[in-house]
Amino acid sequence: MRPLFLRTIHFVRKNKVKSAVGVCIASAVIGTPIYVYNAKINPDIVATACLRTGRAVGTVAKAAALYKYKTWDEELCTKEYMSSVHRGTAQLICDMCSANGGLFIKVGQHIGALDYLLPKEYVQTFKVLHNEAPQSPMESVRNVLREALGRDSEEVFSSFDERPLGSASLAQVHRAVLRGSGKEVAVKVQHSTVQEHSKVDTITIEFLAKCIDKLFPEFQFDWLIDAIKRNLPKELDFVQEGQNAEHLSRLFTDTPFLKVPKIYWDYTSRRVLTMEYCKGGMVDDLEYHKKHNIDTAKVLSYLSKVFSQMVFVRGYIHCDPHPGNVMVEKTPEGRTLLVLLDHGLYQSLTDDFRINYCKLWQALLTGNSDKIKKQAQRLGVGAHYGLFACMVASRTWEDITEGGIADVNSKLDVTRLQEKAMKQMPEISQVLNYVPRQLLLILKTNDLLRGIECTLLQRNTQGVGTFLNMARYCLAALTTHKLNKSPPLAKQLAIYYSYAVSLLRLKLLKLLYWFSLTGPGSRMQRFLPSHLTI
Repeated sequence: MRPLFLRTIHFVRKNKVKSAVGVCIASAVIGTPIYVYNAKINPDIVATACLRTGRAVGTVAKAAALYKYKTWDEELCTKEYMSSVHRGTAQLICDMCSANGGLFIKVGQHIGALDYLLPKEYVQTFKVLHNEAPQSPMESVRNVLREALGRDSEEVFSSFDERPLGSASLAQVHRAVLRGSGKEVAVKVQHSTVQEHSKVDTITIEFLAKCIDKLFPEFQFDWLIDAIKRNLPKELDFVQEGQNAEHLSRLFTDTPFLKVPKIYWDYTSRRVLTMEYCKGGMVDDLEYHKKHNIDTAKVLSYLSKVFSQMVFVRGYIHCDPHPGNVMVEKTPEGRTLLVLLDHGLYQSLTDDFRINYCKLWQALLTGNSDKIKKQAQRLGVGAHYGLFACMVASRTWEDITEGGIADVNSKLDVTRLQEKAMKQMPEISQVLNYVPRQLLLILKTNDLLRGIECTLLQRNTQGVGTFLNMARYCLAALTTHKLNKSPPLAKQLAIYYSYAVSLLRLKLLKLLYWFSLTGPGSRMQRFLPSHLTI
């Protein structure tokens, strides 16, 4: 089968989409003001809406044209040639996202995390958006502070660094010192126009999705529009973000290696969030790890333990863990801390969903195809259970069923996975339409975490240690669920016994994994099985 982009080009030629693209651009320029007017958005930004929409549609059309004309002769489409084509179109789209800002930056950040799905040229190009989003001028920052806090910034802060620590799609963060107490804080200030622009961006992306649906009916993006409409209002409310941070901190009081910044409520509003300033470096900054003698394997372990607890045990998940939102800090005592920032987007899971998701992962970890099918269908996937399993585990179906993804010999072949994913993009979009909406954010979180893991590991292997940590928390959640049903004493004893045996198996697997990474590993594997059932 030809790659998806070549099949798409054939579709474009056959259906004369050049004319359709022209109609889409014209419709965007004419239709967006009508959308904006009907949505009762401030008329002052109608011109900006036209510009942003026209830029987005024009860029997508130009990218499609580049693929069309540069890949006309399939014999020219060598690996090196296609790499240059991917790089050029990725830069084109990335520049558009950066110029438009807002939701387009968020979409670009997510693209930058899809190491296992998209060509590496896209991933490398879009990763800059994690740290290099457009900044608001200082005058605009001061105006937002004045409006949000009811007083000038000089009355609140004895010092305020005009150079932001970082700028994201919706806000930027400045280092400051509180007047009176002298406490060092980080102040997150919403971009002044983001409230209005977010409405326009939502309309624009919805419009583009409808155009794509008309041109390419096999692609479905209803899930994307629904996710944006659901989640954007939450991320724009910094009071809610502060409450999320405090709730997570309470849930993880028994986790000494996790740090959540303290919120200063007297200096917080819906558009300004003042929190404890945390030192450290980005979680995927290997040079920072080396400079501060931070054990990368320990960081990976901490990351998998925290997010496995969130998903399987707590049912309360931080859904935007891109590298700019996860830091590592080395304390004066020599301890390594994981610092979690940006608590604007969370997903709460119902107990029924959480347990079904636990059972799905248990089946994935052991490679039990019948149980995978059963649990995937319980989650509403239907006949696409195999593809869904591949999306969740970021492995091919063959890799999943040949021993399970917790096999110590299990490897992640990124290139092969990318090739398979590109051929099945229409089917992937259909699966995303089928699954429960609370699962969409979990899939996004999985993508971002795997992006971090691929960077830290620096090789095409997914850390088996990560899967073993997931198995441990899966096991704990399912055991607790069984005990909560108040079974008879004999049944309780059987549950505890089963838990103890499974835990022992996990420890043996972890030992085998450790030996597989060391010199004696090749000799030890003669005496231990290559896979143990969890």
